[in-house]
Amino acid sequence: MTADSGEGPTGPADATALRDLTATPEVAAAEVPPEILAQSLGQYLRGWLLRVRSGNSGVLPVVLAIVAVAVAFEIVTPEHAFLRPSNLVYIFGLSTIYMVLAMAEIVVLLLGEIDLSVGAVALFGGVIAFKLVQVPGAGWPWWAAILTAVVGCGAVGALQGTMISRLKIPSFVVSLGGFLLFSGILVIVLGGADGTVSVSSSVPNQKVMYYMVQGMIDPVASWVVLAVVVGAVGTTLWLRGAARRREGLVAPPAGLTAIRIALVAIVGVATVMICTVNRGTSLVTVEGVPWVIPIVLVLLGAWTLLLQRTRFGRYVYAIGGNPEAARRAGVSVAAIRTWAFALCSATAGLGGILLGSFFFGEYSTNTQDPGQLVLYAVAAAVIGGTSLFGGRGRPIHGGLGGLLIGGIAYGVSLLSLGELATPLEYILPGAVLLVAVLVDVLSRRGAGTGSVTRV
Repeated sequence: MTADSGEGPTGPADATALRDLTATPEVAAAEVPPEILAQSLGQYLRGWLLRVRSGNSGVLPVVLAIVAVAVAFEIVTPEHAFLRPSNLVYIFGLSTIYMVLAMAEIVVLLLGEIDLSVGAVALFGGVIAFKLVQVPGAGWPWWAAILTAVVGCGAVGALQGTMISRLKIPSFVVSLGGFLLFSGILVIVLGGADGTVSVSSSVPNQKVMYYMVQGMIDPVASWVVLAVVVGAVGTTLWLRGAARRREGLVAPPAGLTAIRIALVAIVGVATVMICTVNRGTSLVTVEGVPWVIPIVLVLLGAWTLLLQRTRFGRYVYAIGGNPEAARRAGVSVAAIRTWAFALCSATAGLGGILLGSFFFGEYSTNTQDPGQLVLYAVAAAVIGGTSLFGGRGRPIHGGLGGLLIGGIAYGVSLLSLGELATPLEYILPGAVLLVAVLVDVLSRRGAGTGSVTRV
């Protein structure tokens, strides 16, 4: 056989190269972020629409899904109670663990791997932190307990990552073993099948952990912090764009930067307004932004900076797009994979501490099912827009996907469906997950036909 016939060992590769070289300008442009080519807001919008039509729609599907779920549950829930401020704040607290675990899972999914142990590791980290502050007991300071739990979970992830990257054991097998191992260890640490451990809001050294989700920021302080954050974000975005334009580098249009700053301000104002409404009764006043909101936003910002502004992040995307090409370019694939699993587990440990705070400072063997946690974490990441095939996704996808999962779970509970409530909490996210995976598969199939390869 000859290469000219399109057969033999070189035929498929030559055919792929030929398709890439003959891609139409419209399809090739759809692969490029619109801010790279756009010189005006109008050009950016046209480039963005082209990317959406090509299947790379970013966070648009999950945002539309959140809106659809909110509208649907507002209509069908008794007294149209879904969008009440008290319920919206509760939904965010409920969604916290799914958001944090989804952000943790994303760094592994970007590599084309999966970590099935995040649910059990998260619960393990939370229990360890709660155990270390007990008096009588270890009596550690709260910050030392949290740091130890997070670092310990990171060490667990590093061990799993080493087995995956150095010993070439599939991540599915290693993380499944970790899930089973730490699920059993949890029962032992808690002292049996009915064991519990708790922290109290009345103990000074323990109340910080108790109030991580349950605590509220004073309304006046909330508005002051919002003004500072919006001012800092707006100034940073504007000055960065202006500096890049002065130096002749690629920068988003000024109009787009203004829209982004306005959106940050609008979302921030809406959030503070919802949280500072009195959500209590006539005898009890409950108002203020929950501490968990800035905690999750800081975590989201840290993950975004790590993955999109550092060499480590570029290497993660490169390995997820083509690990062999990354290796030949000099990237230490094994080291990046090990660090990714370590950071995934460390983030999961922090999520486990937040989960204990959500359950009013108590952990028990019935607090949460680690299997459900990992399933929801992966589902939230994929529903949010992260690809199961690696190389595509952002931390914000995990945050939005987790919020959608939490909204569905709480909306179902408000319907008072009795025995149908539990099945629907699995059926609805499962259906949404299947749709998200289908969109991902179809978009990648379309991207592989007559276009450059996604990285």
